[in-house]
Parts: sequence; C-alpha cells; structure tokens
Amino acid sequence: MLPFILYKDLHASPLQITAIIALKPLVSIFSVYWSAAINKRKDRLVSNVIGANICGHLPFFFFPLVDNAWFFVVSFGFYMMMARGGVPAWMEILKLNIPQGHRERLFAFGSSFEYVGGGILPFAMGWVLDGYFQAWRWIFPITAVVSLVAAIFQYRIPIKIQDLCIIETARPSLSKQICGPWKSAWELLRRRPDFFQLQLGFMLGGTGLVLMQPALPVFFVDVLQLSYTELAVALTLFKGVGFAVTSPLWARWINKIDIYRFLCWVSLLAALFPLCLLLAPLHMVWLYVGYLVFGIMQAGSELSWNMSGPIFAKEEDSSIYSSVNILTVGLRGCFAPVCGSLICFWSNSSTVMVLGFILCLLAAWRMGADSKKLRVAIE
Repeated sequence: MLPFILYKDLHASPLQITAIIALKPLVSIFSVYWSAAINKRKDRLVSNVIGANICGHLPFFFFPLVDNAWFFVVSFGFYMMMARGGVPAWMEILKLNIPQGHRERLFAFGSSFEYVGGGILPFAMGWVLDGYFQAWRWIFPITAVVSLVAAIFQYRIPIKIQDLCIIETARPSLSKQICGPWKSAWELLRRRPDFFQLQLGFMLGGTGLVLMQPALPVFFVDVLQLSYTELAVALTLFKGVGFAVTSPLWARWINKIDIYRFLCWVSLLAALFPLCLLLAPLHMVWLYVGYLVFGIMQAGSELSWNMSGPIFAKEEDSSIYSSVNILTVGLRGCFAPVCGSLICFWSNSSTVMVLGFILCLLAAWRMGADSKKLRVAIE
C-alpha cells in the first residue's frame, strides 16, 4: 500500500510513484550480488537469510523522523532488494531439507499462513490509517520489530553437516564479482534451453502485470476515490483469501502437470485481472473480484517462480536457477514501469490495462506451446 500512502498523505509526484513501482522489480538486478555469496557455500545459507532479513528492515525505524518522499522510495527499494536476495538461500534450504513433493506443499502452507495474516490485518490497518493522521509512520517500525523476531527461528534452521559443500577459493577481482552473476546466468540459459523458454514466459506475463502498476494509484484514488479501508480490503483481504484458499490446490497440481502448462493457466488468470478492473467503475464488486482473481493467480505464480529453481536443478545447486529468476525480474523492471507510466500519461489507464491483458495472453500462448512441444517430445 506504500505507493497509495505516499500519493495520498505526502502528495508524492508521478515520478516518485513510478520510481517506487519500478524499484520493486528493478532492484532484483542487485539482489543477485547478495545471493552470489552462497554459490557452492551451503554453510552460508542460514546467515544469508538472517542478514537479508535484518538489513532489509532497518530503514523502517527512521520512518517517523523523515518527511522526504524519496527516502521512503529508496527504503522500499532496499527492502525489496534484500527480500529478493534471500530467496535463493531459502529455496536451497528447502531443497536440502525437504523431499520433492513435500516441499511444494510446505511452501504453499507457509505462504497461505502468511496471507491469512494479510487478510486479517487490513481491517485494523485501514481503520487506523483513516482515523489517525499519518499513522503509517509508526506502523512500519512496529511491524518491522515483529518481522525481525523471525531471525531467532531462522538461526535454528538445521543444515546437515554431510550436506555441506565448502569450497574455499581466492577472492575474485572486482570485475569478476560484478560480471560473475551475469556470466553464470547466461551460461545456464545457454546450457538449459528448456529453462530459457520458461524465462520467456515469465518475462511476458510479468511485464504485463508490472506495466499496469503505475496506473493503479491514480485510478484507485482519483477515479474510484477509495478510502484506505477499501484499498486494504481489495489489495490484501480479497487477494489474501484467493491466495490462501488456492495455494494448497496449486501445490498439488504442480506435481501432476508440466510446469509450462501450469504457467499457462497462471497467465490466463493474470489476463482476467485487468478486465475486472476495467469493469470496476460500473460496480465496485468488480474491484474485489479482480483482486480475488489476482490472489488466486499470485498463489500459482509465486509457487512456480520459487519452485522452478529446484524443479529444473534436480540434483544440482538450485541457487543459480533462482538467481536467474531474480535477474529477469530486474530486467523487466528496467523498462516495464516506465513504459506503463508514459503510456498512461500519453493515453489513459484503460489503455495500459488493455496492453497488460494482451501481454498476459501472449505469455499463456507461449507456455501452452512449450507444454505441447514437451508432451510431443515425451511421446
């Protein structure tokens, strides 16, 4: 909700709103440098997760003291960078400790449990934000303290000694440290064309969704004139319900069909989201239906995005696969939000949503074609 908070309470400029939306995927480019430290170093997995958690939350403690909107934009970008940076370590921990089949169900359960909280808190948060001027300044540091408690439990995650693979090497040069993650990603995509095809599908669908983001704050505040409570109900309650209820279903389904067909259905649901938003001015129920569909889609999207590394890696180290996922998120963050903002400025928010719909349909077509090729190859 931060883009809406900054637009409504701090009167953030369109450039600042675009920046905060662009940073969410863009900072993934820098996240890979944090995750590169765990490559072939399983002894660093837990410390990598804990460090990302602590560093990412530190800026929130300064929210009550700062008035410059750019500080909040940068703080959000830094938080997302550290959150994404810890993903490869998390996925490798799951791969080491949980057998295939069980890890998808565990991931879905954990995600659903997280979203249940996201479905309850919006009511309290929305009322507080509407009733107390700039109450969000204190909500961020308070909830950051709660998040940091997780470090106690993360420290106790077991990594079996026999699974450790510690390779001590000389410290690489600065140029190798900068280019290393990109070189490793390119080599992997050349070696695994099947994984490359998956990235094309992710890129098309993800671009469609990110393209729409700059138009949403203005559309919700100026066109629909939503309160914080209404925003919270749509953005977190209905999305959270859709996510939590369907995550276990997605987890069972991902082991029964190939991942390309799985993502074809995810992309079709993503295409329904902008269609529902375009109907919202006619009746508000379409806003809630749209975010219910978005939550269902996101449950499948997050499961496939996070699990694709272990699925394709099999017995290899999965962290490099997960790092490639993060890099492609960063790449589309370089252009999709800016394009969406410019199209919205030159045209209107409806045009942006129609373009997002088309890109999501193209992703569904791409994944469907890859699934058909895979089935033909197997037969």
